[in-house]
Amino acid sequence: MIQCCAACSVAENENIKLKKCTACYLVRYCSVKCQKEHRPKHKRDCKKRAAELRDEILFKQTESSHYGDCPICFLPLSIDEQKSTLMACCSKKICIGCNYANMIRELEGKLEGKIQQTCPFCRHLLPKSQAESEQNLMKRVEANDPVAVCEMGVMCYNKGDYKGAFGYLTKAAGLGDINAHFELSNFYYEGKGVVQEDKKKEVYHLEEAAIRGHPKARHNLACNEMSIGRNNRAVKHWIIAAKLGYDDALENLKLEYREGQVSKEDFASALRAHQAAVDATKSSQRDEAEAARNK
Repeated sequence: MIQCCAACSVAENENIKLKKCTACYLVRYCSVKCQKEHRPKHKRDCKKRAAELRDEILFKQTESSHYGDCPICFLPLSIDEQKSTLMACCSKKICIGCNYANMIRELEGKLEGKIQQTCPFCRHLLPKSQAESEQNLMKRVEANDPVAVCEMGVMCYNKGDYKGAFGYLTKAAGLGDINAHFELSNFYYEGKGVVQEDKKKEVYHLEEAAIRGHPKARHNLACNEMSIGRNNRAVKHWIIAAKLGYDDALENLKLEYREGQVSKEDFASALRAHQAAVDATKSSQRDEAEAARNK
């Protein structure tokens, strides 16, 4: 099939290579000049198709949450942040079970005078103070570790240093950290520090986080959609978040189901997937660790 420039109709050949519109991929152009000249005619169709392509990505069910797996036991990490720990020395998030097993091993060794407390993953000596922990984190920040950069941004935010927090979070998002996008969405929602309230940017960062498996970002998107009357889109977001094991999303789905906004089949599917996601994060070692913590 012969491809032609959407503006001047010149056919593609060995000397003329046409380039697709990178927003919609519907049309091709032989030059930047032709693309600019054709823009007024193409703009409406381009925006419509670009939005459709974005939705295809946005509403695709992710296999797991952005937390991924524990790097030691390789079981999915729980969405409950109380059940895992971020190690400042290596920026690895370790599940409660592996942390507990490492603690028991080291306590037994300590009784024999053999070893000191170390990171369960990299075996770096654990910090003896908050200052030492922050020094370890800064080493990871200087190495451009996206998780560490994001964590430093969160720390700055909690200390009231909004300018520093925004800088670190923006850098972390650029490096690909998913949680940084979520934290930036909060910045634009609240309009704190160096930024003003910006709904468009808030939604953009929520979408970037949700696409990569952030269940709370997905839940917040659903709440946004519900607030402007786009119930169908909200329900889609809640279904995806619920299937990742996010309890708040499941509770909202229950309400929508009672009101007839969710089909019986979709609700049943979400319930099964939610339970499967929660069960996947369980193990006897993690149960033992949680029991010991609750004593």
